[in-house]
Amino acid sequence: MSGWEDIRREVLARIRSRAWPLGALIPTEATLAQEFGVARATVNRALSELARSGVLERKRKAGTRVAALPVRKATLDIPVIRAEVEARGEAYSLRLLRCNLAQPPLPVLARLGQDVGDMLHVETLHLASGRGFVLEDRWLNPAILPTPLPDFAAISANEWLVAHISYASGDIRFCAEAASDAAAAALGVAQGSAVFVTERCTWAPDAPITWVRLIHAPGYRLSTVL
Repeated sequence: MSGWEDIRREVLARIRSRAWPLGALIPTEATLAQEFGVARATVNRALSELARSGVLERKRKAGTRVAALPVRKATLDIPVIRAEVEARGEAYSLRLLRCNLAQPPLPVLARLGQDVGDMLHVETLHLASGRGFVLEDRWLNPAILPTPLPDFAAISANEWLVAHISYASGDIRFCAEAASDAAAAALGVAQGSAVFVTERCTWAPDAPITWVRLIHAPGYRLSTVL
Protein backbone atom coordinates (compact mmCIF):
# COMPACT_ATOMS: atom_id res chain seq x y z
CA MET A 1 0.00 0.00 0.00
CA SER A 2 1.45 3.33 -1.00
CA GLY A 3 -1.28 5.91 -0.37
CA TRP A 4 -4.64 6.64 1.21
CA GLU A 5 -6.51 5.88 -2.02
CA ASP A 6 -5.06 2.34 -2.07
CA ILE A 7 -6.19 1.84 1.52
CA ARG A 8 -9.65 3.19 0.75
CA ARG A 9 -10.00 0.71 -2.12
CA GLU A 10 -8.88 -2.18 0.11
CA VAL A 11 -11.32 -1.20 2.89
CA LEU A 12 -14.16 -1.01 0.34
CA ALA A 13 -13.18 -4.42 -1.05
CA ARG A 14 -13.35 -5.97 2.44
CA ILE A 15 -16.75 -4.42 3.07
CA ARG A 16 -18.15 -5.53 -0.29
CA SER A 17 -16.85 -9.08 0.20
CA ARG A 18 -18.42 -9.07 3.70
CA ALA A 19 -15.04 -9.76 5.29
CA TRP A 20 -16.17 -6.77 7.33
CA PRO A 21 -19.99 -7.11 7.46
CA LEU A 22 -22.48 -4.30 7.94
CA GLY A 23 -22.34 -2.97 11.48
CA ALA A 24 -18.99 -4.63 12.23
CA LEU A 25 -16.27 -2.85 14.19
CA ILE A 26 -13.17 -2.61 12.01
CA PRO A 27 -9.52 -2.66 13.23
CA THR A 28 -8.06 0.49 14.74
CA GLU A 29 -6.07 3.01 12.74
CA ALA A 30 -2.88 1.86 14.46
CA THR A 31 -3.56 -1.77 13.55
CA LEU A 32 -4.33 -0.94 9.93
CA ALA A 33 -1.29 1.33 9.66
CA GLN A 34 0.92 -1.55 10.82
CA GLU A 35 -0.79 -4.01 8.45
CA PHE A 36 -0.46 -1.75 5.41
CA GLY A 37 2.96 -0.37 6.30
CA VAL A 38 1.93 3.28 6.20
CA ALA A 39 1.63 6.21 8.58
CA ARG A 40 -1.42 6.38 10.79
CA ALA A 41 -2.34 9.72 9.18
CA THR A 42 -2.63 7.95 5.82
CA VAL A 43 -5.11 5.46 7.27
CA ASN A 44 -6.99 8.29 8.95
CA ARG A 45 -7.50 10.08 5.65
CA ALA A 46 -8.79 6.93 3.93
CA LEU A 47 -11.26 6.17 6.72
CA SER A 48 -12.34 9.81 6.95
CA GLU A 49 -13.16 9.84 3.25
CA LEU A 50 -15.24 6.69 3.62
CA ALA A 51 -17.03 8.14 6.64
CA ARG A 52 -17.77 11.30 4.66
CA SER A 53 -19.35 9.20 1.90
CA GLY A 54 -21.51 7.30 4.40
CA VAL A 55 -19.77 3.92 4.20
CA LEU A 56 -18.28 4.03 7.71
CA GLU A 57 -19.46 5.43 11.04
CA ARG A 58 -16.78 6.94 13.26
CA LYS A 59 -17.29 7.80 16.93
CA ARG A 60 -14.69 8.96 19.40
CA LYS A 61 -13.79 6.22 21.91
CA ALA A 62 -16.23 3.85 20.19
CA GLY A 63 -14.13 3.09 17.13
CA THR A 64 -15.07 2.82 13.47
CA ARG A 65 -17.85 0.59 12.21
CA VAL A 66 -19.17 -0.36 8.80
CA ALA A 67 -22.40 1.59 8.46
CA ALA A 68 -25.36 -0.71 9.14
CA LEU A 69 -27.51 1.31 6.72
CA PRO A 70 -25.04 2.94 4.35
CA VAL A 71 -26.15 6.33 3.09
CA ARG A 72 -25.27 7.06 -0.50
CA LYS A 73 -23.94 10.58 -0.83
CA ALA A 74 -22.95 12.42 -3.96
CA THR A 75 -19.17 12.48 -3.97
CA LEU A 76 -16.52 13.47 -6.44
CA ASP A 77 -12.83 12.80 -5.99
CA ILE A 78 -10.69 15.80 -6.81
CA PRO A 79 -8.61 14.69 -9.82
CA VAL A 80 -4.91 15.33 -10.15
CA ILE A 81 -4.56 17.06 -13.51
CA ARG A 82 -1.10 15.59 -14.13
CA ALA A 83 -2.54 12.09 -13.70
CA GLU A 84 -5.40 12.87 -16.08
CA VAL A 85 -2.93 13.95 -18.77
CA GLU A 86 -0.67 10.95 -18.28
CA ALA A 87 -3.68 8.59 -18.37
CA ARG A 88 -4.28 9.85 -21.90
CA GLY A 89 -0.78 8.74 -22.85
CA GLU A 90 0.49 12.31 -23.15
CA ALA A 91 3.39 14.16 -21.56
CA TYR A 92 2.46 16.54 -18.76
CA SER A 93 4.00 19.93 -18.09
CA LEU A 94 2.92 23.17 -16.45
CA ARG A 95 3.56 26.88 -16.67
CA LEU A 96 3.16 29.05 -13.59
CA LEU A 97 1.57 32.27 -14.83
CA ARG A 98 1.00 34.03 -11.51
CA CYS A 99 1.74 33.54 -7.81
CA ASN A 100 1.20 36.50 -5.48
CA LEU A 101 -0.71 37.65 -2.42
CA ALA A 102 -3.76 39.77 -3.25
CA GLN A 103 -7.28 40.59 -2.14
CA PRO A 104 -9.72 38.20 -3.84
CA PRO A 105 -12.42 39.75 -6.03
CA LEU A 106 -15.95 39.99 -4.67
CA PRO A 107 -17.30 36.94 -6.58
CA VAL A 108 -14.64 34.76 -4.93
CA LEU A 109 -15.33 36.19 -1.47
CA ALA A 110 -19.05 35.59 -2.01
CA ARG A 111 -18.40 31.90 -2.74
CA LEU A 112 -16.09 31.56 0.27
CA GLY A 113 -18.72 33.13 2.50
CA GLN A 114 -16.38 35.42 4.40
CA ASP A 115 -13.67 38.03 4.06
CA VAL A 116 -10.41 36.17 4.68
CA GLY A 117 -8.08 39.04 3.85
CA ASP A 118 -5.26 38.59 1.37
CA MET A 119 -5.03 35.19 -0.28
CA LEU A 120 -2.43 33.54 -2.47
CA HIS A 121 -3.45 33.89 -6.11
CA VAL A 122 -1.97 31.09 -8.23
CA GLU A 123 -2.65 30.83 -11.95
CA THR A 124 -1.33 27.78 -13.78
CA LEU A 125 -1.52 26.51 -17.34
CA HIS A 126 -1.49 22.70 -17.48
CA LEU A 127 -0.28 21.25 -20.78
CA ALA A 128 -0.69 17.89 -22.49
CA SER A 129 2.13 17.21 -24.95
CA GLY A 130 2.79 20.94 -25.14
CA ARG A 131 -0.85 21.91 -25.80
CA GLY A 132 -3.11 23.78 -23.40
CA PHE A 133 -5.17 21.31 -21.36
CA VAL A 134 -6.52 23.22 -18.33
CA LEU A 135 -6.19 26.83 -17.23
CA GLU A 136 -6.30 26.89 -13.42
CA ASP A 137 -7.17 30.12 -11.57
CA ARG A 138 -6.87 29.47 -7.82
CA TRP A 139 -7.09 31.42 -4.55
CA LEU A 140 -5.52 29.81 -1.47
CA ASN A 141 -6.03 30.77 2.17
CA PRO A 142 -2.45 31.02 3.55
CA ALA A 143 -3.69 31.20 7.15
CA ILE A 144 -4.44 27.47 7.29
CA LEU A 145 -1.77 26.05 4.98
CA PRO A 146 1.42 24.43 6.27
CA THR A 147 4.69 26.22 5.63
CA PRO A 148 6.91 26.41 3.77
CA LEU A 149 4.73 26.22 0.68
CA PRO A 150 6.15 24.34 -2.30
CA ASP A 151 7.43 25.86 -5.51
CA PHE A 152 4.24 25.96 -7.57
CA ALA A 153 6.35 26.17 -10.72
CA ALA A 154 7.56 22.62 -9.94
CA ILE A 155 4.35 21.05 -8.58
CA SER A 156 0.89 22.40 -9.27
CA ALA A 157 -1.28 23.70 -6.46
CA ASN A 158 -3.85 21.14 -7.58
CA GLU A 159 -1.53 18.18 -7.05
CA TRP A 160 -0.01 19.52 -3.83
CA LEU A 161 -3.40 20.14 -2.21
CA VAL A 162 -4.74 16.70 -3.11
CA ALA A 163 -1.64 15.07 -1.59
CA HIS A 164 -1.33 17.16 1.56
CA ILE A 165 -4.57 18.89 2.58
CA SER A 166 -7.76 17.19 3.78
CA TYR A 167 -11.00 19.12 3.51
CA ALA A 168 -14.12 18.89 5.65
CA SER A 169 -16.65 20.10 3.09
CA GLY A 170 -16.90 21.61 -0.33
CA ASP A 171 -19.08 22.48 -3.27
CA ILE A 172 -18.61 22.23 -6.99
CA ARG A 173 -20.26 23.77 -10.03
CA PHE A 174 -20.03 22.91 -13.71
CA CYS A 175 -20.91 24.93 -16.78
CA ALA A 176 -20.12 25.35 -20.45
CA GLU A 177 -19.21 28.77 -21.76
CA ALA A 178 -17.46 30.54 -24.60
CA ALA A 179 -13.74 30.98 -24.02
CA SER A 180 -12.72 34.53 -23.21
CA ASP A 181 -9.93 36.10 -25.23
CA ALA A 182 -7.43 35.47 -22.42
CA ALA A 183 -8.50 31.84 -21.89
CA ALA A 184 -8.51 31.14 -25.63
CA ALA A 185 -5.00 32.56 -25.98
CA ALA A 186 -3.70 30.51 -23.03
CA LEU A 187 -5.27 27.26 -24.24
CA GLY A 188 -4.42 27.87 -27.89
CA VAL A 189 -7.99 27.65 -29.14
CA ALA A 190 -10.18 29.94 -31.20
CA GLN A 191 -11.82 32.85 -29.40
CA GLY A 192 -15.33 31.94 -28.33
CA SER A 193 -14.66 28.18 -28.44
CA ALA A 194 -16.95 26.13 -26.19
CA VAL A 195 -15.05 25.17 -23.01
CA PHE A 196 -16.00 23.15 -19.94
CA VAL A 197 -15.62 25.07 -16.68
CA THR A 198 -15.36 23.73 -13.13
CA GLU A 199 -15.60 25.97 -10.08
CA ARG A 200 -14.87 24.42 -6.70
CA CYS A 201 -14.57 25.60 -3.08
CA THR A 202 -13.25 23.51 -0.23
CA TRP A 203 -13.28 24.23 3.50
CA ALA A 204 -11.54 23.06 6.63
CA PRO A 205 -13.88 22.78 9.64
CA ASP A 206 -13.64 26.49 10.44
CA ALA A 207 -12.09 28.28 7.45
CA PRO A 208 -11.94 28.13 3.66
CA ILE A 209 -9.01 26.36 2.04
CA THR A 210 -9.30 27.29 -1.62
CA TRP A 211 -11.49 28.51 -4.46
CA VAL A 212 -10.53 27.38 -7.95
CA ARG A 213 -11.83 27.88 -11.46
CA LEU A 214 -10.67 25.36 -14.06
CA ILE A 215 -11.17 26.07 -17.75
CA HIS A 216 -10.75 22.90 -19.79
CA ALA A 217 -9.77 22.86 -23.44
CA PRO A 218 -12.40 21.56 -25.91
CA GLY A 219 -12.75 17.77 -25.84
CA TYR A 220 -12.34 17.35 -22.07
CA ARG A 221 -14.42 14.60 -20.45
CA LEU A 222 -15.23 14.31 -16.76
CA SER A 223 -15.73 10.88 -15.22
CA THR A 224 -16.32 9.61 -11.71
CA VAL A 225 -17.28 6.40 -9.94
CA LEU A 226 -20.64 6.01 -8.20
